[in-house]
Amino acid sequence: MGDEIKPTVQEKKKTQLKGLTLEELKNFFTSIGKPRFRGEQIFNWLYYHLATDFDEMSNVPKVLRNELRDLCELQTLDYVASEVSPITGTKKYVFETKDKLKIESVIIPEVERTTLCVSTQVGCPLDCTFCATALMGYKRNLTPGEIFDQYLLAARDYGKDQITNIVYMGMGEPLLNYNSTVKSLKILAEDLNKSIGPKKITVSTAGIAPKIRELADTNLKVKLAFSLHSCFEDVRSKIMPINNKYNLKQNIEAVKYYARRTGTRITFEYVMLNEINDRDEDITALIALCSELPSKINIIPFNSLKHMEPQGFAAGLETTPLYRIDEFVEKLKDKNINVRVRDTQGDDISAACGQLAIKYSE
Repeated sequence: MGDEIKPTVQEKKKTQLKGLTLEELKNFFTSIGKPRFRGEQIFNWLYYHLATDFDEMSNVPKVLRNELRDLCELQTLDYVASEVSPITGTKKYVFETKDKLKIESVIIPEVERTTLCVSTQVGCPLDCTFCATALMGYKRNLTPGEIFDQYLLAARDYGKDQITNIVYMGMGEPLLNYNSTVKSLKILAEDLNKSIGPKKITVSTAGIAPKIRELADTNLKVKLAFSLHSCFEDVRSKIMPINNKYNLKQNIEAVKYYARRTGTRITFEYVMLNEINDRDEDITALIALCSELPSKINIIPFNSLKHMEPQGFAAGLETTPLYRIDEFVEKLKDKNINVRVRDTQGDDISAACGQLAIKYSE
């Protein structure tokens, strides 16, 4: 008889620790017969000290570290590349997931703060016409660990103490990846993790009304930015198709609930599109809206999508001329509306608002 072919033993899948909350880490150590306080130790190393290897965890016994190395994984993303704008100092990172999908994150340096913009999905399922991420399509949701690892890798490179704020405004719609988004927020908000508190975190949404209410009820009290871009249902539906599912009226009621429930001020994001949402009637509507709830408006000049070669309606979009943006803003300020123009940063490296995208060849 020929040589006997022995069945291979499938290697047991390792537990991914990155992305587990404090309670989940405690429960994990209980499940492997270890004291629950080990969960607190590992949480502190993973999320505060930003450890990427068990050997960094100096107060964990070496025997346990070796055991954890056999049982667990730590890292979810790999660094691929980065690029710095010579004009503004904006830094764009490209990271790769374990299944070889790429995402982008951006460091935005300003005078009073340095903000990290993180992604929550690979691509985006929404078809906002002014956003490059929509043009790359949608691949999948990111895990809580993949969301957090954007902070970890950026902080280890850029300097943890340099990053003061985090915004969930990169690729994807955070509230369509609700569970992972909330889990990552809970990790950042945990008392043991003194890196960046909820007051320094902003979640941006295109308008998923039920999830806005659900987020309000978590008691996380992070800031909410609502991608408004028009106060008129027909215009908003044209540039943001999600408005056909969750219309503006539903979303405004939801953000009012969020403001009441959390005691926070809502940020309305408003990309200026020439002859689409920069009319006098748009000014009047914004004034009326801002009188209804504590809020401020971020005016954002439209950033080119040429690097993604858009077609159809998106190809014809242009930013409102600067003189008209100035007029628009002054008329809002005359009515005591809290408004500022967000400086365009990183457009020279396709890292500005609305420009994040990876081209995939199918």
